[in-house]
Formats: sequence, structure tokens, C-alpha cells
Amino acid sequence: MKKITVGLGNRSYEILVGYKIAEQLGSILEKLNIGQDAVIITNPTIYHLYGGHLQSILSRSGFSTRFKLVPDSEKSKSERVCFDLINKIAAYDVRKRIFIVAFGGGVIGDLAGFIASVYKRGVGYIQIPTTFLAQVDSAIGGKTGIDLTVGKNLIGSFYQPRLVLSDLSFLRTLSLKQIRNGLAEAIKYGVIKDSALFEYIEKNYKAIIQLNIESIKKIVYISSQIKAKIVEQDETEKTGRRAILNFGHTIGHAIEAAAGFTKDYSHGEAVAIGMVCAANISQNLGLLAARDAKRVENILTKVGLPTFCAGLRLADILHAQLHDKKFIHGKNRFVLPKKIGSVTIKEDIPIKVIENVLKRRVR
Repeated sequence: MKKITVGLGNRSYEILVGYKIAEQLGSILEKLNIGQDAVIITNPTIYHLYGGHLQSILSRSGFSTRFKLVPDSEKSKSERVCFDLINKIAAYDVRKRIFIVAFGGGVIGDLAGFIASVYKRGVGYIQIPTTFLAQVDSAIGGKTGIDLTVGKNLIGSFYQPRLVLSDLSFLRTLSLKQIRNGLAEAIKYGVIKDSALFEYIEKNYKAIIQLNIESIKKIVYISSQIKAKIVEQDETEKTGRRAILNFGHTIGHAIEAAAGFTKDYSHGEAVAIGMVCAANISQNLGLLAARDAKRVENILTKVGLPTFCAGLRLADILHAQLHDKKFIHGKNRFVLPKKIGSVTIKEDIPIKVIENVLKRRVR
């Protein structure tokens, strides 16, 4: 088991990375003194695959468990689903010492974390990410949120978990599409902060896609280290350092919104297109060499992620982008690569530059 500490004073917590480490969860929770009654928010697929096993692990250490299931869809991050869950938790929470377990991917993590942050003005929660994407990115850092019709994550909070437990054995049942989704975020980390990580993915992407344990462990561990360090420096996005984590997400989120948050474009697929667009914008502004822009596009293509989008209207993507949270004082804001391993943040990119890049990417 490898450990990474997210150092945030009295909100500090550990990220644990390893194979079959969920077996130790009971003893870990006892030391955390987080509560006695686990409300486990998950989806039906994860529940049927691993719910009984998790319940057994917790029961052996004297924890009670109550599962709350939501559909496996971005649409679960809606106001309706959120407040329905809160009401059910409140009805259950009689003479209990509850804590919340986010047991699933990014949707579950965002939703469960947000509920934990607002229920009774905050209860303890832990993240047990079961997707590659959640393990390398979304389970870490305390960003929680739900969606509105006009945009993604427009209601949310910064609320840190007490623990992130990344058990690599949960990844064995992932589809190829889900593996690729996670790899999109790992590629993001290579572009924004670690050229060696980017090169490792370029050389080993086939092993990663095949879920070679050592390769996956390396990717999850390095990505988690990078995010932990960035979160420590800018927990609530006050200094701008954390904003670099949004590379590819400005247009990526707009694509998701334009697609109505359907499975037509998963988060990783949308971010992949967004990264290529950001690289092209940077190239057009003279910030990024053409060869590096091509490297970004090439590795995404090699791992099977899209670099073009079909079935969407350019106008809808541009409109959705106007509701992006990263707008500051009415000005757009993009994370743009200067080279592999280094990015800059630019505001007020001319709309014509964005349109011209998107025209090449929307088919």
C-alpha cells in the first residue's frame, strides 16, 4: 500500500493506493473515528459487483451499513436526486453516528461529497473510487457538486473527505471505455505538470489499457501525488494555481452540456476533445509548438479517445461555454499548454479563435 498525504492542516487526509487494500478498511476507519453507521451511496452496478463484499468488511469491524442507490448516469447529479437522497438519509439518521461513503466513480463522488457537505452543515465522508478516472482525479481534492440544466457543477462546495482509498482491484471490471476515460485525466496531468508521466503513457499506453497492475499503480500514484500537491497550494482556487487542473475542461464541460449530459460523450471523452482544442488554441496564439500540439492529439488517438465530436451543433457548444464557472468578470479563461509539462492561464481569448478551432473539431 502506498500513502500520499494531502496536507491541509486540520483537514488533512491520506490517499491510499494499492491492490485489494479495501480489506483493511475497517481498521482504518476505527482509527479515523469518523462514525459508526455507514451510509454508502453507489449505483446498482457497483452494488451488485462489490456491495456485499464491502458490507462484510465493515460489518466485521462493527460498522452498520445502509446502501443508497442512484442511477449510473451524470443525471444523478440533479437537484431532484440530491434532495431525495438527503431526505432518505435524514429519515434513517435516528440515534445514529452516520458517515457517508462515496462508493463509485466521479458522479457518485461529486454527489455524495456534496450531500456530506450540506447535511447537518457537514458530516464526515470517505471516497472509495471504483473507476480509473475517479482514482486518478475526481476523488481527490474536495470538489463536490451537482448540475443544473444550463451547466455542470454549478452548485457545489469545497469539502474534503477524511480518506481516499484507491483499491486497484475494483478496476478489473471496468469497460475499455471507462479505462480510456481515466487515461484522459492522466494525460492531462502529464501535460500540465509532468512531462515524464506523459512520456511514460506514450510508451506504455497498451499495458495501461490492458490494466497491467504495475502500470496502473504508477499512473494512479503519480497522478494522485500531483493533484495532492496542487490542492495543498490552492485548496479553494483562491490563488489560481488549482485552476491548471481545468486543462481541457472548459470546452469539455461545454460538450457534455451541449450533449445534454447523456452517454453520447463521457467526461473523459469530452475532456479529450477539450484538451486538443486547448492545445490548438495555444498553438494559434503562438504559445505552443505545433509538434507538442500534435503529440497531445496523437496520444489521445492512440488510446482510443476522440479528438473530434459529431452529432453536436457548434452554436450549442459555444452557448454552453458561456455558462462555464471559469468565466471571470465576464471573460473566458483557458488553461493553455506552453509545452508538455507546463501550462499557463489566459483570459479573454478572442471568440473568433475559439470558434475557428471548434469548427475543425465539430463534424
